[in-house]
Amino acid sequence: MDAQQKRNIVIVGGGIIGCTTAYYLTRHPNFNPALHTVTLLEATAIASGASGKAGGLLGLWAYPTCLVPLSYRLHRELAAEHNGAKRWGYRRLGCGSLAAVVKAYDLQQRSSKPPPPADNGTNGDLPIPSTVSDDTTKDWEKLPKQDARATDLLQDSPLPSDLDWIDGRLVHHYEEMGSPGSTETSQVHPFYFTNAMADLAKEKGADIRLRARVTKIHDTRIAGVHSVAYEDRDTGELHTITGVTDVIVAAGPWTGKLIPRTRIEGLRAHSVVFEADVSPYAVFTDIQLPTDYTPDHRANQGQKRRHKGNVDPEIYARPFGEVYACGETDKTIPLPATTDEVSVDQSQCDDLVAYIATVSPALAAAPVKARQACYLPQHVRFGEQRGPLIGPTSVPGLWVAAGHTCWGIQNGPGTGYLMAGMIFGDETDKEVERLDPRKFKV
Repeated sequence: MDAQQKRNIVIVGGGIIGCTTAYYLTRHPNFNPALHTVTLLEATAIASGASGKAGGLLGLWAYPTCLVPLSYRLHRELAAEHNGAKRWGYRRLGCGSLAAVVKAYDLQQRSSKPPPPADNGTNGDLPIPSTVSDDTTKDWEKLPKQDARATDLLQDSPLPSDLDWIDGRLVHHYEEMGSPGSTETSQVHPFYFTNAMADLAKEKGADIRLRARVTKIHDTRIAGVHSVAYEDRDTGELHTITGVTDVIVAAGPWTGKLIPRTRIEGLRAHSVVFEADVSPYAVFTDIQLPTDYTPDHRANQGQKRRHKGNVDPEIYARPFGEVYACGETDKTIPLPATTDEVSVDQSQCDDLVAYIATVSPALAAAPVKARQACYLPQHVRFGEQRGPLIGPTSVPGLWVAAGHTCWGIQNGPGTGYLMAGMIFGDETDKEVERLDPRKFKV
């Protein structure tokens, strides 16, 4: 498309994908603020969903392979250009997978301490109602972080000496991700990173409107998009942006609400954040628990054990004195209207705290600063998880950038970079074309 054509671009969604897209649009060589406008509409706040409640792990071993190398490199370049180490905690870290066996006498040797009181049902910093599931027998459901390609990179290794926040006596097996000293794994603090991308886009002219819930994208199949309607959630007033030439829907799991044919769904995931300053490692666990072990908070409620013998939480030491841990996924609660209505099952968070305490005395003693939940965006076809959708749809001017599952932070910069290039007519790599929404009749 002609770069000198007047463009009125609207981005729907203030998560990592929407914010990096705004960033790269305003820094594209063909961006001209006299001709081009970029407006980002977010229903709540920047990074209020999965982008603010993710772990922030970056890996060259992530997926899809057509997107990961570009995005991993862009993370490094962004950090170098904008002091990312200080601003959003960009750093390399060790990564490994361990198998631990916890016996009953290991638990007896430690004082039994109930988890800290629930945070009045809050989801991070958001005032969100809490729900407690009555399902005490459901299998633990593993997050889809490690695929077969990632598993093939694991190599036998002794437990690193500086990984001292894991009880090494319980560890029967440890595998390091990649070769010793490799540069294949890094991290950012996702909340700070996403907000930094929004701020940097705003500095270059992006108009970011918060509490603006998109209600309708107006288009015709022939002429394409022409306007976007949204509600100001503070006043209840309805507004319409007219003269729109391009709409990029980057609304995570809510993308499927605005464009049902994308078949992008939400998968709820719980996580907790400990206040602890420990050595920088990302650890995938496989913890074998005593068959009769029941977390204290469930035993106090007269419930039986909920696990099936093994649990596998993921634990990431993070900059700024935090440790993040994510647990299982579920579909028990449908996707709500907005991120500030996401419900948190406090018992699931307490399960996570209890299971991690069995292998980490340091985290067992650490305050829990957040119990939270979010919805991961899944692109599901014929019951199978597919890769993200990135590119144009069959409607002229309507674009999709969503469905990144648990790798949204890792692949955010690459997605934003590609979307900006597509908008301004850059040639797209053939490998990336397999993510084209039109291949899935969107």
